[in-house]
Amino acid sequence: MVETVERTDLHTLPLAPKNPLPYRQQLKAVRSFHSGLETLRDAGGPVTRLTLAPKWLAPTVVIATSPQGARDILGRGGGHIEKTRVHAEMRHLLGPNLFDLTHEPWLPRRRALQPMFTKQHVREFAGHMAEAAQTVADTWTDGAEVDLDTECRKLTLRALGRSVLGIDLDAHAEVIAEPLHVTTEYITDRAMRPINAPRWLPTPARRRARTASATLHRLADDILQECRADPTREAPLVHALIAASDPATGQTLSDNEIRDELIAFMLAGHDTTATTLAYAMWALGHHIDMQDKVRAEALAVGDHELTPDDVPALRYTVQVLHEALRLCPPGAATARMAMQDVEVDGYRVEAGTMLVVGIYALHRDPALWDHPLDFDPDRFSPRNSEGRDRWQYLPFGAGPRSCIGDHFAMLEATLALATVVRCTEIRSKNPDFPIITPFTTVAAEPIRATVTARGGRRR
Repeated sequence: MVETVERTDLHTLPLAPKNPLPYRQQLKAVRSFHSGLETLRDAGGPVTRLTLAPKWLAPTVVIATSPQGARDILGRGGGHIEKTRVHAEMRHLLGPNLFDLTHEPWLPRRRALQPMFTKQHVREFAGHMAEAAQTVADTWTDGAEVDLDTECRKLTLRALGRSVLGIDLDAHAEVIAEPLHVTTEYITDRAMRPINAPRWLPTPARRRARTASATLHRLADDILQECRADPTREAPLVHALIAASDPATGQTLSDNEIRDELIAFMLAGHDTTATTLAYAMWALGHHIDMQDKVRAEALAVGDHELTPDDVPALRYTVQVLHEALRLCPPGAATARMAMQDVEVDGYRVEAGTMLVVGIYALHRDPALWDHPLDFDPDRFSPRNSEGRDRWQYLPFGAGPRSCIGDHFAMLEATLALATVVRCTEIRSKNPDFPIITPFTTVAAEPIRATVTARGGRRR
């Protein structure tokens, strides 16, 4: 866990420089969490300041797209830097969870849940990951055109349900997908507006969001109660949440807290991994030589269903996923609030400022990466990774509040990608992979590809 040491002479540091773009361009750019932050970086440098409204209406915004800036923002522990308005909106609608809690209640929750998500423990969650990928690939007609985005969402939903929740989520696809979309859209919309209607006012959007939240909570409660009624039910994440306790106090989670964490896990574990897989498959569909390397690697481990024991032999597959995560990170940006004056990459940032780490812009910065727009998995080989700044590659965030599910996500994606590619050749039809960032990074349109059966386990 990294924590930045605060300088004692903060008052001697200059404020972050104002961004020179005209106001309308700044406003347009800040609403685009991916390419817009690149625009602001190119105009104002790796640390730049925006004043979009009077302070009583909206906070000053400082955007950092440098490794040191990211470290100074995300590496701090304690309550110096807190979660932002979007997290408050999420807490209010979906409930307090590990993603949106403020520091004081977050700390015991993180202590309780951390043992569940170590690299060794998440192997227990892998029971049906490869099987889910295989069953999706088996539905593809030889020579058919598919939408990689839709298929990868189907795959991750199936893996999430069968591997960790003990439920067939195929039958609940609409119950999950639409409510998640409605709630995240509502949360983001409220967080981005300087002025909102009060929460007690029953607007149409609020009614839809509350209905969607209630639907998700009912599903989470059904899953939890079924696992309580049947301790032998194969649902490792749910049973782990039931058994979890804070090692410092022995306090276990209430049913409400477990339900809130299940919803957060469904939110974080569905769109994000699906988009990463879709991007990786799309890229391999344009680089058949790379696809052949993934296939050869997957075939070399044998004709059995892939398991976590095979992952050490899938090194190039992991490199492909790292490159997909670099070019299409699940969180294009992450935000915090400065609760006191802090230093960010040599500049003083005043208390009350919103701090934004532009991860997408950081990952594509030509000052940090050679040929940054090229898809090149070899940049993540052990040799080429030597000496790289830890803080220039942040697909799962970093610091004390980094994504707790990073090992799970990588295990799921590795087994799924290797399983699909060893039995299918993918030829991408879309020349590019357009993205939007309504909450997490997702495909902006269908990602078309032609799939052809190859060797491997596909029958």
